[in-house]
Amino acid sequence: MPENFDYIDALLELAFKEDIGDGDHSTLSCIPADKTSRAQLIVKENGILAGVDIAQQVFHRFDPDLKVTVLLHDGARVTFGDIAFTVEGRIQSILQTERVVLNIMQRMSGIATRTAKYVKKLEGLHTQILDTRKTTPGMRYIEKLAVKIGGGENHRMGLFDMIMLKDNHIDFAGGITQAVKTAQAYLEAHNKNLKIVVEVRNFKELDEVLSLEGVYRVMLDNFTPNQARKAVNQIKGRVQTEATGGITLETLREFAESGVDYISVGALTHSVKSLDMSLKAY
Repeated sequence: MPENFDYIDALLELAFKEDIGDGDHSTLSCIPADKTSRAQLIVKENGILAGVDIAQQVFHRFDPDLKVTVLLHDGARVTFGDIAFTVEGRIQSILQTERVVLNIMQRMSGIATRTAKYVKKLEGLHTQILDTRKTTPGMRYIEKLAVKIGGGENHRMGLFDMIMLKDNHIDFAGGITQAVKTAQAYLEAHNKNLKIVVEVRNFKELDEVLSLEGVYRVMLDNFTPNQARKAVNQIKGRVQTEATGGITLETLREFAESGVDYISVGALTHSVKSLDMSLKAY
């Protein structure tokens, strides 16, 4: 990720700005500023808990005097009624941070829960699950963190930390060889050390990639499981392999049994149901 950029701090600044604006007038109008109490985070659905560490940052960034007692940590398997943590301090602060905490934790826990289901499908195989850039704008860092909590692995964070030559790059550049050669020249000219990943759509393109030096990974785009198995056998470990494109939970294991190193799944983040939970006084 870019150096000297705090994703969490930037996200929380925007989250508070959009939710609180010029003040939480509901709270300010009926809760005395010095009144204190406590609340607890109640899980209302089975799944994988994620976002506890981020929730602590939310509370402490808004009000350093809030005291959080963690009962369940990120990655814990939770069931209905579990208490993840308690928070104690000024009621005004608890109420003004409530929705930000819930939005983040519910989203992250939903992603971690879905990722864990995909990971479980791969038990006994060496293939690993990767996320993609199909994330909510501004929330990519925490959504990819949730994938890790769920047992998956992160693909590139953004456009800056990997050379990924996909179909449009290849077509616009004039072919795979031209795209790879110019990418290598670019890296040398700019003194950058980035891995080069190339997407292929057929075996002709795969042959072309394998004739080149310096490619780190081949992405097998919309290959069938049988085609992926044939490609893995042809590659013989010379480069890493990744299956991508339209792979579902139902077809996941069949693709993994082809022997690919990675399977990337946009559905880990782009269409996830949040895990239900609430923050309640007690």
